[in-house]
Amino acid sequence: MKVMVFGAGGAIGRRIVNEAVDRGHEVIAVHRTQPDTSRAGVTVVAGDVRDPAALLEREQPDAVVSAVGAAAGTAPSPDYAVYLDAAQALVESLRSLGDQAPRLVAVGGAGSLNAGPGLKLIDTPQFPAQFRDEALAQARALDFYRGVSDVRWTYVSPAALIEPGTRTGRYRTGTDDLLVDEHGHSHISMEDYSAALIDELEQPQAIGRRMTVAS
Repeated sequence: MKVMVFGAGGAIGRRIVNEAVDRGHEVIAVHRTQPDTSRAGVTVVAGDVRDPAALLEREQPDAVVSAVGAAAGTAPSPDYAVYLDAAQALVESLRSLGDQAPRLVAVGGAGSLNAGPGLKLIDTPQFPAQFRDEALAQARALDFYRGVSDVRWTYVSPAALIEPGTRTGRYRTGTDDLLVDEHGHSHISMEDYSAALIDELEQPQAIGRRMTVAS
C-alpha cells in the first residue's frame, strides 16, 4: 500500500513509518517542516494536517494515518486543539474524494476507555493529572469520528501506559474497555502498538469504530 502518515516525526509516528516500510509499503511521511531522510521507501513532504486536501489529491495514498500530537512542552502551551482539528480536516478532505477515498486510521488516546462500570480511565484516581487536558481533547476527536459514517475510519487507543520498548508482535485487542493483564497492569510498547496499527491497515477489523491494543 501507499500509506500517508501525518505526524511522522513524533515518537509513535516514526515507529509507524518504520513498521510500514519494513513490511514493504510505500510511505509518504508528512512533517510540519521537511527534514532530510535517507530511508528507502519513505518520501518526506512538508504538510499541515489542518489543510490536507491538496496533499491528499496530489499523492493519492491508499491509506492515511493521523499520528499527530500536541507537542507537549512547546511554547506557549501544548496545542491540544490539533486532535479535533486534524479529525475534522482529514474527514472533510476524504469526503471530497468520494467513494475512492483512502481509509483513515487515527492514533488515539487511552483516557476515554472504560475502566469500570460507568467509569472512564481519565476519571480514575490513578490517571495522571498532567495528561487530563490532552486526554479530553483526544476524546473530543473520538466523539467526532463516531458521528462520521461516510468515511472509513478507525481510532486506535493504546493501553494506559505506552512507551518505547521492544517489538514482540504479540498483543491483545479490544473495543472500548481498558485491557489489563493478570496483575491489573495495562501496557504496550510503541513498537507493538505500531505493529497492531499496521496489522489493522492490512487486515481491517475495526472500520467505523474504536479499537484498543495492549500487551
